[in-house]
Amino acid sequence: MSETPPSTNAAEKAANQTPATPVRAAERRRRQIGWRTSDVLRAAAAVAAMYLVLRLIWIAQTVFLTAFLGVLFGLAVSAGVDWVRPRVRAPRGLIAALIVLGSAGAIVGFFVVSGPVLATQSHELQTKLPEAIDKIDQWAQSKGFLGSLIRGRSGSSTAPAPAPQPVKGPETPADRPSGAAPRQIPTDSALAVAGAKTGTPAIAPPQTLKQRILEQLAGLTRYLFGFLSSTISVFAGLVLILVLSIYIGADPDTYHDGLMKLFARPWRKRAGEVLTAISIALRKWLVTQLIAMLVIGVVSTVVLLILGVNAAVPLGVIAGLLEFVPTVGPILSALPAIAMGFVDSPQKALAVIVAYIAIQQMENYLLIPFLMREGVDLPPALTIIAQALMALIFGFLGLLCAVPLLAASVVAVKMLYVQDVVGEPVEVFEDLDDD
Repeated sequence: MSETPPSTNAAEKAANQTPATPVRAAERRRRQIGWRTSDVLRAAAAVAAMYLVLRLIWIAQTVFLTAFLGVLFGLAVSAGVDWVRPRVRAPRGLIAALIVLGSAGAIVGFFVVSGPVLATQSHELQTKLPEAIDKIDQWAQSKGFLGSLIRGRSGSSTAPAPAPQPVKGPETPADRPSGAAPRQIPTDSALAVAGAKTGTPAIAPPQTLKQRILEQLAGLTRYLFGFLSSTISVFAGLVLILVLSIYIGADPDTYHDGLMKLFARPWRKRAGEVLTAISIALRKWLVTQLIAMLVIGVVSTVVLLILGVNAAVPLGVIAGLLEFVPTVGPILSALPAIAMGFVDSPQKALAVIVAYIAIQQMENYLLIPFLMREGVDLPPALTIIAQALMALIFGFLGLLCAVPLLAASVVAVKMLYVQDVVGEPVEVFEDLDDD
């Protein structure tokens, strides 16, 4: 057998090893380079763009939150169009406009028809509510320690009362020396100035419960309802919500397809599933809240009429409107009703408290579970925290949008993180029929 010359083997080995050496060297150099200039510029541009977007959202927070409400109502209108269109042969745009304008017209018609009753009882509410607060204050003063807790520290003072000073009567010309100026009786402001000069602190009279409540309400109104400072802004916000509801209800696929184009092709299918689940959750929540508002408003009005509470109709309307704000709304709606019960007697106020508690319990355990079948299960503690944070940062509009934003966030976290990252087979919607 002939053997291959050693020189030939050495040449082949050299030929095989020679191309690999530059490749490994190039890979080593690329690993050592790290971030290139283009990568740094791209990251800086992304951070700057995110900062500008956040600044824009913060500056125009009222517009964004109002637009979110318009999208929320638009999803409900889209569901209504899907239900009506198989039964009525008409374009989607026409059906969406009829649903939105018909609903707005029905609300306006209700207030027009019941306007005289609402005006009369609202005037009675404005007249009787301060009287009710005074009666609560008097009742609290008669209850000793319990009254001190209700009235607060500002309602009582432990400092000793100043010694009574002799009060001189009005000066007559006979008492005044010749050529002297008439003596001026000191007023409260003059006493305060005199006290400041002598170093004696002026003693302010204690505030009543009504004064403290009105003071707190004034500060709360300025904080929460700052966006209501202009009638034009309120009208523009309502128009924006109505227009967005019509457009989204008329053609939701256009906006869905536009959002899908923002995602890379491999991610579009999953993004579409997440957005569909979020729209279902928001639509279910909104429909549930609207039905609950109607039911709670009617039931509260009937119960207050049975109990003989003054201004039962406007109090029922307040209860129905504030039902849109979960957890906090029912509490706020109960306070004026309880105060109006105190106008007659503490026993009637107690009856109003029991009635409102019973209404809320029936809503929480009967009405909402029946309406919210296959809906998103939101933990109550998380709901309260979300409402507190949104109200603290964005005010009343943030409070309105807190729960639907929380529902959308919970759906996204369950699908994108718990299912896709953690791998836990968690259910996005809770099916109450299977319990």
